Amino acid sequence: MTRAATTTPQSSSLHRFANPARFLRLAEAVYPWSAAAMCLSILAGLYLGLFVAPPDYQQGESVRIMYVHVPAAWMALFIYACMALASASLLIWRHPLAGLIAKASAPVGAAFTFLALVTGSLWGKPMWGTWWVWDARLTSVLILFFIYLGHMALINAFENPERGQRAAAVLALVGAVNLPIVKFSVDWWNTLHQPASVTRIGTPAIHPSMLWPLLLMALGFSLYYVTILIVRLRAEMLASRLRALGRLAADGR
Repeated sequence: MTRAATTTPQSSSLHRFANPARFLRLAEAVYPWSAAAMCLSILAGLYLGLFVAPPDYQQGESVRIMYVHVPAAWMALFIYACMALASASLLIWRHPLAGLIAKASAPVGAAFTFLALVTGSLWGKPMWGTWWVWDARLTSVLILFFIYLGHMALINAFENPERGQRAAAVLALVGAVNLPIVKFSVDWWNTLHQPASVTRIGTPAIHPSMLWPLLLMALGFSLYYVTILIVRLRAEMLASRLRALGRLAADGR
């Protein structure tokens, strides 16, 4: 059986999607819609969360930090999962865009993780009486933040961009072990964090007046990631072209 005959339709579709020119055309079409929907979702979520949703009967007005903290924490995990998938695609199939997607995603994921840590501290101070405790959830999220930083540092540690992307891809896959620890730490260990109330099986243990602004903020943050990812990928692809032109010029071609 020839090599061409062993190519599966799924693999062929993935390679077509990874084509840089095709991706740029798709990105140009998606970008204005994602940017507009992002602004509408975040503005609506903030309005409902700050002015419409009632205060919590125990936490009072401080519960409004939740509408930024919880979606930021969700995005920290989601973006890292996207990085891990892109890293696996880079190492297994060597898709040309996979390494760039992981590289472009890391700063955005790190920013969301930092935002989750900061807002968590602001929320924890009035609730727990301290800015920080070394419980399982907080510690695992802090480790996630350091893995993001390590990924960014490792990519830039090599003169050859491809080598840096491959090394960072290995780190991303190893660091993915931390994702279930972050997610299930409140169930596996006794922590100050309450168990999941939105994503639990069955009816979410949160009133719709609080759930809707939370979901709108999560949608807005997701669209922000898509929008910024498009911008950063276009910049990375342009930089790659400039490097290739520079190598050609150096070779005298």
